[in-house]
Amino acid sequence: MNKASTATPRHAADKNLRFAMLGMIEGNGHPYSWSAIVNGYDPKEMASCPYPTIPVYLGNQPLASVKVPHAQVTHIWTDKLDEARLVAKASLIPNVVERPEDVIGQVDGVFISTDDGYEHVRRARPFVEAGIPVFIDKPLAISVKDLQTFIDWEKKGCPILSSSGARYMQGLDNWDTDKAQYGEIRWIASGSTKYWENYGIHAVQPLYRILGPGFTSVRMESQDAKRSIGYLRHKSGVEVIVPIIYDGGGGIIITGTKSQGAIKGGDTYVAFRRQMVAFVDFVRSGVKPYPFSETIELMAVLIAGLRSREQGSRRVEVSEIMGELRT
Repeated sequence: MNKASTATPRHAADKNLRFAMLGMIEGNGHPYSWSAIVNGYDPKEMASCPYPTIPVYLGNQPLASVKVPHAQVTHIWTDKLDEARLVAKASLIPNVVERPEDVIGQVDGVFISTDDGYEHVRRARPFVEAGIPVFIDKPLAISVKDLQTFIDWEKKGCPILSSSGARYMQGLDNWDTDKAQYGEIRWIASGSTKYWENYGIHAVQPLYRILGPGFTSVRMESQDAKRSIGYLRHKSGVEVIVPIIYDGGGGIIITGTKSQGAIKGGDTYVAFRRQMVAFVDFVRSGVKPYPFSETIELMAVLIAGLRSREQGSRRVEVSEIMGELRT
């Protein structure tokens, strides 16, 4: 489980793969954007998308280029049926279903496109049990119990993938060469908007490309639900500050023995497209683009932060969370 899996290809390279986009909750417009990135979209219908940044970053791309070859989101279900019809028109999805389970037998993979980590086991279960590859929006799980369920499923060979789009941020594309300018890294600040529960992963996931695995502890301070700051430690000795401020924006600052600098996130469209393509390629090949152990550690960091917040900002060792899991 510590290595990306290799498997016999599931589908021929030129087979048109069919996907379902499942779920939409307040504050998360992924069904619009993810489906459009795969299918293309109708600019007139997309102009009415209730998430105004989505038409903007889609519109920055040549319309004919917005599509993933040999893949199509063919089915959609959302928590409110009327919203599914709007997404279907904007993102060129031919089938709206009344129940998520209706897509079983009709598609090659499903996207669970909600960021309510406490609901993901329930949302994913029918498809995992049917053997359908599942991509689950960040965060995969925010409790030990739910994370254990996903670990057990993955150990049985169930094809599950989950990540933040920040895993694919352009600002770190040249990290292998850029890192020399910093010397030895001493501390990093990596922030995000919204809440630790659903957006903390956006701040922590890109740190894997900088530091690799090995987060050791988390201490969380919160003034209120909209302002949390995590203080993380890494086995390398690097101290990490993670401010999650509801309306505070995001970004990464790195300080080393030679210099300090900011890393820009890059184009949201590019990050999401890379994320979609990674799952499409996984469904086609059966080869995971990154080890599931990475996802487990990241979820353990999030859970440690929640536990710290609940327990008066106690510093929680990541090993404490991992020790409660059967990996």
